[in-house]
Amino acid sequence: MRTALTVAGSDSIGGAGIQVDIKAMSVVGVHATSVITAVTAQNTEGVYDIFPMPEDFIQAQLDAVLKDCDIKAVKTGMLYNADIVSLVADEFEDHDIPLIVDPVMVSGTGCSLCDDDFVKALKKKLLPICELVTPNKYEAEMLAGMKITNEDDITLACELIGKQGSSVLFKGGHLKGPKVTDYLYLSSEFNKLTYPRLNKAGHGSGCCLSSFITANMAKGLDIVNAVMKSRDLIQESIATQYAIGHGDVVINPMVKMRGDSDKFAILDALDAASSKMVNMIPDEFVPANGMNIAFALKDAAGPEEIAAIDKRMVVHNGGIKKGPAKFGAAEHLSYVLLEIMKRDPKIRCAMTIAYRKDIIDIMEEVGWNTVSAEMSNKDKVSEATSSALSKSKTIPDAIIDKGAKKNSMIRILARDPEEMLSKLEDIL
Repeated sequence: MRTALTVAGSDSIGGAGIQVDIKAMSVVGVHATSVITAVTAQNTEGVYDIFPMPEDFIQAQLDAVLKDCDIKAVKTGMLYNADIVSLVADEFEDHDIPLIVDPVMVSGTGCSLCDDDFVKALKKKLLPICELVTPNKYEAEMLAGMKITNEDDITLACELIGKQGSSVLFKGGHLKGPKVTDYLYLSSEFNKLTYPRLNKAGHGSGCCLSSFITANMAKGLDIVNAVMKSRDLIQESIATQYAIGHGDVVINPMVKMRGDSDKFAILDALDAASSKMVNMIPDEFVPANGMNIAFALKDAAGPEEIAAIDKRMVVHNGGIKKGPAKFGAAEHLSYVLLEIMKRDPKIRCAMTIAYRKDIIDIMEEVGWNTVSAEMSNKDKVSEATSSALSKSKTIPDAIIDKGAKKNSMIRILARDPEEMLSKLEDIL
């Protein structure tokens, strides 16, 4: 199962913080690991005390989780003080893991959850290395150093907050009006997400939303799709909020996912297979521009419905390095697979390995059915695949593409990643 990490504070009432983060990530189908930065004594009416964890114990928690688990995305929530911010920033500065920052400053009941130096440290150390920051109106004002009263203020604030490269999701729930509009600032462009205004958002909405986003990014979604899917989820969480005490109601993080189980199964299968491949495949089997494996949803209609290894599997420092599985990560290989699926929808997996005469000889020895192709022209990959397939009465085990010298490769075909691993065992 894919695993994410939340670095945040504990909420004794269970409506926000670590407690709601774990629930929200679980709903998305991700295992949540946690590092607790502070323990609060709070309920639905207020925060009565805060005990920040000693820094060496926070570091010990981080070390324990990161050395054991393959973390796909990280979310920070309540960090409380500048020293904890610095510790977390130092830990993740060199990690190639998406980092989502929920800049928690005030609880839903209006109590401060940070000290005086927190904002300065957050801006200087954590925002420059994060993938996405998710402020509400108050937090955005603190981070941008300005008041926000209208749309022009929002866009300027997002530009100021994201000036060092991070994307910004401005949550518009604290602005007045019959609708709530969130602003996603990404690559110097804005996307507006507008929803009907529901009852008061309730305790834990910010924590829950950022956790949904983190879990969806851990599943391989890009920022835009992760935010859009998570925004739909939090809308339902707010709509089904409930009372557990005498003060604020709490949001309901245990909402149901809709139709994503197939996608998650595809990503999990690719992750598992590619992890085995980096340990079993010799470096010389990897093409000069990298090796990849793609796995399609049933009835996939385009590359966006076919997952592959992001940035491929490449030889690095004497070993094979791989990225996470993501949908839309291998357009060229996807078009090959789409053409194959027109002839046999059961063949939903394709993989590239290096073009080598000795590999081809082994394929012949074990009785594989192979065909040849010329796919040096990327614009005609579907046509070239169709032409190659016409040479065989059945779907071949592999398509041998001499192409240009730098792009020559062998494409192995299979029903799924498990069968692909079995085929690789035959020729290794």
